[in-house]
Amino acid sequence: MVIHPNETLANFLLSENIEWKFIPPKSPNFGGLWETGVKSFKHHLKRVVGNAHLTLEEFLAIILEIESVLNSRPPTPLSTEFDNFETLSPGHFLLGRPLTSIVEPDLLNISENRLSKWKKITKYSQQIWRLWKKDYLNSLQQRSKWMFSKNNVKLGALVLIKDENMPSVKWLTGRISEIIISKDEKLRVVNVLLLTGKTLKRNVRDVCVLPIND
Repeated sequence: MVIHPNETLANFLLSENIEWKFIPPKSPNFGGLWETGVKSFKHHLKRVVGNAHLTLEEFLAIILEIESVLNSRPPTPLSTEFDNFETLSPGHFLLGRPLTSIVEPDLLNISENRLSKWKKITKYSQQIWRLWKKDYLNSLQQRSKWMFSKNNVKLGALVLIKDENMPSVKWLTGRISEIIISKDEKLRVVNVLLLTGKTLKRNVRDVCVLPIND
């Protein structure tokens, strides 16, 4: 229930049949998907930062980077149209558009004693991004329940493509343009059309279908 709502906002919510549903207080177990994401990030934050001595400003900088990564994740497509590659993310609800970020040089293979304070923070953020992104993509595959099943991989489906070289808050998306069935009648390879017009051939394990309600 919205108390003292803005009239314009209230009319818009009513016209779009938007209804807010809240979980009970002090019941994080009701928020399974997002609580799982928070738990995963806490795990990787502790794993990467460990016992590093950080100032409050440095720690907050890492947390803000984590916040932007969480809000960039694409849980579902914006459209089923084949030529539409946009995804819906939490950033759309905050800013009305996808989040963007300045691409920093890859620092993962550089020793910390050669880095300035800011670059150390950047390296921590890059490490957390890479670890968490892997977890997130794997969770998408588990929820979709389509691995090696041709019935759940459809032509035109929007997918995230696993690519370790993508910088923070950047996701490589594409549409399945061809399904390739092997001689043993198993789905093992798909062709994926990118926004640039380029087509990639990928193992089915390296693409994650974004779920959408039919």
